[in-house]
Amino acid sequence: MKAAKIAAPGGFDKLTLTDLDDPGKPGKGEIRVRLHATSLNFHDLIVASGQSKPEDGRIPMSDGAGMVEAVGEGVTGFSEGDHVVSTFFPQWLAGPPRVSDFSGTPGDGIDGYAREVVIAPETSFTHAPAGWSHAEAATITTAGLTAWRALVVDGGLKAGDTVLALGTGGVSIYAVQIAKMMGAEVIATSSSNEKLERVKALGADHVINYKEDEKWGSTVMKLTGGRGADQVVEVGGPGTLGQSIRAVRVGGHIALIGVLTGVSGDVPTALLMQKQARVEGLIVGSRSDQEDFVRALEKGGIKPVIDERFGLDTLGDAFRHQQSGAHFGKIVAEW
Repeated sequence: MKAAKIAAPGGFDKLTLTDLDDPGKPGKGEIRVRLHATSLNFHDLIVASGQSKPEDGRIPMSDGAGMVEAVGEGVTGFSEGDHVVSTFFPQWLAGPPRVSDFSGTPGDGIDGYAREVVIAPETSFTHAPAGWSHAEAATITTAGLTAWRALVVDGGLKAGDTVLALGTGGVSIYAVQIAKMMGAEVIATSSSNEKLERVKALGADHVINYKEDEKWGSTVMKLTGGRGADQVVEVGGPGTLGQSIRAVRVGGHIALIGVLTGVSGDVPTALLMQKQARVEGLIVGSRSDQEDFVRALEKGGIKPVIDERFGLDTLGDAFRHQQSGAHFGKIVAEW
């Protein structure tokens, strides 16, 4: 079978396609999956670029979608022919967070899904949404589930809430779609007026160009009649957290899901105390959360926004496109 591997110390030019032995038959509790697609996330970019110092020969990519070819003894959740999608934390099945590192995350601590076939425990996958393509399903594992957990699992999103989504990457676009699916009002930001027009077409009620409006937190307060956003999907980190705190309502929820502007910085602690807001760091979600999300997607009727499609043999080009920041929504590779 074919697989993409990355040579230490990493870098997009270190990604090569290689031939591996077929993994054979699944063992007890395992399934054999013929993979057909993956999607790119910031976490994958960190690994592929070498910033996380990947192990030599690591197979990258945390997201994987495909079809079950065989099931091992004792498997009850899947049958041959089922369409499935991977989980980000295979060891976190349900309940509160139980992991704080990526040692068990495919594509980082263990080999990932940039390959044609994988054998894994059945708990490493869930069913994909009915009627979704493999490329569409591959966007669920990381970006989709992160947005779902931020807004619904931890944020308790309800109809009539106001959601502020920063940027137009995979998580943020999913957040816009989930919020609108559940009857919320959405405010979205971007530095590109063209992207803002596209996010308005997805249903955003208000848009803000943060390059033209550096005090966009105050603008959010004005747009909400002085109340503020119930929930903020915060992807920037230290460079944007101050404005997010200004934008959130008293007692609101800020889901810190990204650090695009750096890993540390100043926080306006007095304002945060005044707002009595909850700032919560989170990384993706559990397998049980993903199963709930899949059911919601089947009922809600939304589909992921796919920006560009690449092949397994052009994964390096896909990462270069991601790094450029020109994308809107998800970048996928399919084969």
